[in-house]
Amino acid sequence: MADLEPEQDVAAGAAVRWKRIVLKLSGEAFAGDAPYGIDGRVVRQLATEIVDARRHDVDVAVVIGGGNIWRGMTGAGAGMDRAQADYMGMLATVINALALQDTLEQLDQPTRVQTAIHMEQIAEPYIRRRAMRHLEKGRVVILAGGLGAPFFTTDTPAALRAAELSADAVLKGTHSGVDGVYTADPKLDPSATKLDEISYMDVLNRGLKVMDPTSITFCMDNDLPIVVFDALREGNLRRVLTGQAGIGTLVR
Repeated sequence: MADLEPEQDVAAGAAVRWKRIVLKLSGEAFAGDAPYGIDGRVVRQLATEIVDARRHDVDVAVVIGGGNIWRGMTGAGAGMDRAQADYMGMLATVINALALQDTLEQLDQPTRVQTAIHMEQIAEPYIRRRAMRHLEKGRVVILAGGLGAPFFTTDTPAALRAAELSADAVLKGTHSGVDGVYTADPKLDPSATKLDEISYMDVLNRGLKVMDPTSITFCMDNDLPIVVFDALREGNLRRVLTGQAGIGTLVR
């Protein structure tokens, strides 16, 4: 399992738990308070958090969903072919990736977008060794297009890419005020309590909404810790990286 003891970042003078992460962001977070679309203020906040992580010398790869533009399950529920609807969702993730890339570069953070579906005019194809090299050079790598195959949520590529890129942890950023994993849906059950830490098997056995079961099983098999936290609260990514108590839920 990845070492959970803090590593001292001499250059930045701050202790960080992990030196390479995959940050999973939902597409819905990009919409802010709107039902769909991209809220530039939210994207800038997320980009600022990522730049701050880079100042702590943390390698950052980002996997983005596309639910603020299109959800494959919604299309399938309306009678559309599921595979076709999922491919449309993959294209939505590319739009979000380009928006994040533009904002990061406005903040002078070198960035590369790689996609699982080839579209050379706007992004590189996902190539593991190239992505590793970008991370080694201090670039943020934004991974779009899911796995390039239908029937998977973007949780699965987040877990898979984390293993491929030798990341130390998967950080799943939530939105809508959800700040971790609860014993039940806190919006429906006032007695629900937040969990500071939970095992993979407990997540699976209790059917808790952390990531999809395929992703949880994959992380368990590959000893990848997961932290579920509120990505839209300013400073939270840094708090997770430095291990501040009470921030998010650790799954391991």
